[in-house]
Amino acid sequence: MGSLRVTLCAMAALGAVAATPAAYAADGGVSVSPSSPRPGGEIALRVSGCPERAAKAVSEAFVADARLTVGTDGTLTGESRVRSTLKAGTYDVKVACGELSRAGAVTVAGPQGARHGAEPSGHASPVAPVPAGGGGTARLAVVDAREAGPGTAHTVTGLVLAGVAATAVARRRARRSREQRRPH
Repeated sequence: MGSLRVTLCAMAALGAVAATPAAYAADGGVSVSPSSPRPGGEIALRVSGCPERAAKAVSEAFVADARLTVGTDGTLTGESRVRSTLKAGTYDVKVACGELSRAGAVTVAGPQGARHGAEPSGHASPVAPVPAGGGGTARLAVVDAREAGPGTAHTVTGLVLAGVAATAVARRRARRSREQRRPH
């Protein structure tokens, strides 16, 4: 039963890898998955033939440089995100691994839902926060602290309560003092 599970898991993993399209650079050993990401989408990078255990992939298409680390099969792997403001096209990917360097390319597809030749309308990702969730706390976040602080009513209530507490303490002390002076 155990070997059957291992076989099924291996077949599922191979199916997932086969179903994910990847673009391979013939000369550089750099692969990008998916092969044609959309602006704002995440990508996985894989670099073969690098003797180092870590590297950095750089591209104009990435939001940030991708840090690559050695994977289970000995290749370097990492992730990055495609800039949401990119236009469709092919962008170079350069990987520095020690004294060697590898090169590849990523082909960015047009924004989702855009038609050929048409410019996308609107932004590919949000450009401002949205008033969602939090149970109405967004309004409280913008309230000025000077306006929301304790007012005159709070101050008077606090002083009255402090006076009552001081009176109760003084009466209790006086009562204990009288009880200690009385002979039993």
